[in-house]
Amino acid sequence: MNAVHDRASGSHAPASGFDVLSDVLRCVRLTGSMLFLVDAHAPWMSWAPKSEAFRRVALPASQHMVSYHIITQGRCWAGLRGAPLERFEAGDVLIVPHGDAYCLADAPATEATYGADEAVAFFRGMAAGELPSVISEGGDGPRTQFVCGFLGCDLKPCNPVLDALPAMVHLRSASRSDDRMSHLIEFTLCELREPSSGGHSVLLRLAELMFVEVIRRHLRTASGEQSGWLAGLHDPLVARTLSLLHGAPTRRWTLGQLATEVGTSRSVLAERFAQFVGQPPIQYLAQWRMQLATRLLAEPGTRKVAAVAEAVGYESEAAFSRAFKKSVGVSPAAWRAHATA
Repeated sequence: MNAVHDRASGSHAPASGFDVLSDVLRCVRLTGSMLFLVDAHAPWMSWAPKSEAFRRVALPASQHMVSYHIITQGRCWAGLRGAPLERFEAGDVLIVPHGDAYCLADAPATEATYGADEAVAFFRGMAAGELPSVISEGGDGPRTQFVCGFLGCDLKPCNPVLDALPAMVHLRSASRSDDRMSHLIEFTLCELREPSSGGHSVLLRLAELMFVEVIRRHLRTASGEQSGWLAGLHDPLVARTLSLLHGAPTRRWTLGQLATEVGTSRSVLAERFAQFVGQPPIQYLAQWRMQLATRLLAEPGTRKVAAVAEAVGYESEAAFSRAFKKSVGVSPAAWRAHATA
């Protein structure tokens, strides 16, 4: 890490309350893509192939697509392709963070076809605004309604939130009243059922807001887990360390300095951080700097590579370019050309 420098002198530690989750969600460029409501009557089945089959027609500027579904009425069964379906009740949330094929259905034995062509046509029409925001399907049996949200984001070089999530997340309905989510759902249903001027922009922001609230709910349920980046936000040592790294990413941190700041030994910090995050603190910081760099390179303007290097803590443009290519696979200039094309 000799190529990085500390441009802030004196006492450099950020406030202990630095919002690490917001910092990550901002830097991975979370972007709303689609939000619609499915009004289904049994028998019915709704499915999606792997997201790469339709990401380019729905949100071509994003590296990756995440989907989530909130059951607002009734019940259903849902799960990943090839895995047993799980029962979902009103208030439950399904998150498919890594783009796997999945389905939702009124019965656990429903066969899903996962034909890509049909899905691509549907999502192309939805993204273009050619389809209604409320989709009706099925027969005349019991009713189930669920909100479908799709978002784009960066996947590389570093997305700690996605890295911490399994292939599928099933969030149970909160045992107590969840006012934030209930208000967001009510607002969303109103926008979907009663379209008005500016509604498309509102729905995209709502898609992002509901996903963030879903992640916050998952974060609360992860408090008892012993590994994972999200669970680490509940561990005092790991959370404080992440706060320091994200609050001052350009500082020339050492393991010893971090240990002193959080009030523990280097060995304890190294072991605890690796247990939750999966890598040493300094290695995590190096990857996060590259994520910051990709965001700066993608922003409109003519900021030179040397300026980006300095902004993420590197004294030398050459050292930054070597580290960037090692992490991302291409040079900063090539990455910018692709990102802005």
